[in-house]
Amino acid sequence: MTDSTFHDAPGEEYVPEGDDKLAERLDAISEEEANLRAESLRAGLEDYELEDEDARLLLAAANDDFVEEDEVIPPVVAILGRPNVGKSSLVNRILGRREAVVEDVPGVTRDRVTYQAEWAGREFTIVDTGGWEHDAKGIHARVAEQAEIAADLADVVVFVVDAAVGPTATDEGVVKLLRRIKKPVFLIANKIDDFNQEPEAAALWSLGMGKPYPVSAIHGRGVADFLDDLMEKLPEHSAYGGMIPSGGPRRVALIGRPNVGKSSLLNKLAGSERVVVDNLAGTTRDPVDELIELGGRVWRFVDTAGIRRRQHMSQGADYYASLRTQAALEKAEVAVILLAVDERLSEQDIRILNTAIEAGRAIVLAFNKWDLMDEDRRRYLEREIEQDLAHVEWAPRVNISAKTGWHKDRLVPALDTALESWDKRISTGKLNAFLGELVAANPHPVRGGKQPRILFATQVSARPPRFVLFTTGFLDPGYRRFITRRLRETFGFEGTPIEVSMRVREKRSRK
Repeated sequence: MTDSTFHDAPGEEYVPEGDDKLAERLDAISEEEANLRAESLRAGLEDYELEDEDARLLLAAANDDFVEEDEVIPPVVAILGRPNVGKSSLVNRILGRREAVVEDVPGVTRDRVTYQAEWAGREFTIVDTGGWEHDAKGIHARVAEQAEIAADLADVVVFVVDAAVGPTATDEGVVKLLRRIKKPVFLIANKIDDFNQEPEAAALWSLGMGKPYPVSAIHGRGVADFLDDLMEKLPEHSAYGGMIPSGGPRRVALIGRPNVGKSSLLNKLAGSERVVVDNLAGTTRDPVDELIELGGRVWRFVDTAGIRRRQHMSQGADYYASLRTQAALEKAEVAVILLAVDERLSEQDIRILNTAIEAGRAIVLAFNKWDLMDEDRRRYLEREIEQDLAHVEWAPRVNISAKTGWHKDRLVPALDTALESWDKRISTGKLNAFLGELVAANPHPVRGGKQPRILFATQVSARPPRFVLFTTGFLDPGYRRFITRRLRETFGFEGTPIEVSMRVREKRSRK
């Protein structure tokens, strides 16, 4: 007995003979008749050797109902401090995993970044910020602005100081900022690795921010005591959120190779300079969440670090950023994949696209910098799309300019289409009626004197749609692709990957 999932296995294509008039044949079958056929086919499975997992799967597929409740937005804690004081190390210690990008170079974390954390049964959101630099110039000035915005939107601020260095002029600048904001503040004296160093923490009373907490973010010393006190100051839910309506805002990941315009697009959609943008490729190292109103609804956008190299070739911050990009994709529901039309589609573009497909996310292709396109480039691009993107011809396409905002309004209909397909469920009756009519008109080729049959089919889940076919033998790869293609044509799965797996089952031996 064998199970197998199939996508695009090699093999000859199945070419049907003539028009099978499938739509007309399905229209002629009533819902009641389709359900009766499906029940009969399901009963027929009793003649076959089924596994325990098969029974669980069939039972779960029959129960599609679920209830979504409103969700409370947890309180927000912003982590502030000048570069290289250990803010990201503290975030990782609180989370209990290596999530924030850490590197022994000032300014690795360049945008404010959110993480969901939990302590003593309480959930809260951590915002890790770029280093706050007093009188900073260039990109550092913009990093400082991000830190100020994060502090403005936080319920509680955690101010991290390097106790081994002591208070600096920059730390004094942060203190002035925090007094202006008037939020509860926890002062962390970091890098206190043992009891003998605690007098260094006491020196930070001079900042006038209350009791310094002696902490070693690297070793975990003192972090639990600080978190216990933090829980007492945290409100029940964020003063800047309240309740997320049932299901919450749909989650959109913006992905693409470095410098393709992800941050520019997010800023244009948000209507403000929300993300640090710099001409240096790979400026965005951390995913950044942003609630944005678009098309009259709120969406949660995640701007992700550019995937620049294969992971085993990446080093330092780039390595962790690429891992985090993948994590962001897994948390998203739909991926907007940005492709720059002024450059040839690259192997990297295709790899990023395939990562989204493998993650099972709904997909929208956004061709950016369309305003820079001339006729010559347009001809080459169409050829590249035909050649390199044939495997995602089902994905909605939007031509945009992230810089000017041209056609940004077309993103919402494309997102809606992709998400509707991603959420879609086909009833067991309809699915089996479809396969019955399809196979009757287009039978599987006979191989070695045998013709595998489809005994029964069910959709086991949505998001993305996953189907299981119980069969008497392996179906040819070309025939499997034919089934997938006709599923799309018949039920309109535009913008979502479809996963179809086979469970080859043998007849029970008669005693």
